[in-house]
Amino acid sequence: MPNRAVLFVDGSNWYHGCKSIGLRRIGNADFARISKKLVAPRAWIATRYYVGRVPHTGNLELARSQRAFISHQESIDRRFSCHFGRIETRPVKSRAALELKRYLASLPIRIDAGVYSRLTEIAQLDAQATVMVEKAVDVQLALDMVIMAERDEYDTAYLLSADGDLTPAVEFVRSSGRRVFVASASSGAQLAAACDAFIPLRLGWFHDVMDA
Repeated sequence: MPNRAVLFVDGSNWYHGCKSIGLRRIGNADFARISKKLVAPRAWIATRYYVGRVPHTGNLELARSQRAFISHQESIDRRFSCHFGRIETRPVKSRAALELKRYLASLPIRIDAGVYSRLTEIAQLDAQATVMVEKAVDVQLALDMVIMAERDEYDTAYLLSADGDLTPAVEFVRSSGRRVFVASASSGAQLAAACDAFIPLRLGWFHDVMDA
């Protein structure tokens, strides 16, 4: 029986890790090539990509790009599948804006009234911002790793992430007698300590897994 390998990709973590090492055209990555390169000589069974679905009510260009990327990967090889979580908006307070307001309130000297008014306006406008937050992505990935291991659907898991929150899932899968390799362009000390081996992906590693 061949050693069956499944890749679990934490899409957002993967993207930011690749960006941190200066990889360009990240959307041109070919996950069929990436998968085959990582798992060789094991039998590549599937690559499961987890990411928050960009809402159509927000950044339409980003939503279009995400759909195009997923469709392209699925067209290359049917073993690639995408599993969506949610993306929700969350209000956050700007620490910089709060510091600016405190600074202006405690100025020991008088400054130009127009400048003071403009700085106060900026602080008020930027006091609260809206950010996009992924929901249910890590949980879905972790559950699938565990459930698929319990169902004996793979022998070896490759986790493409450096997120330490996934450590309990890695530990459980290994306790079931399966091997887990973590591959990432980012460092992940917690996952590295929990898996069978951590594969650091440097910039040169990507030279033959990108579309032209």
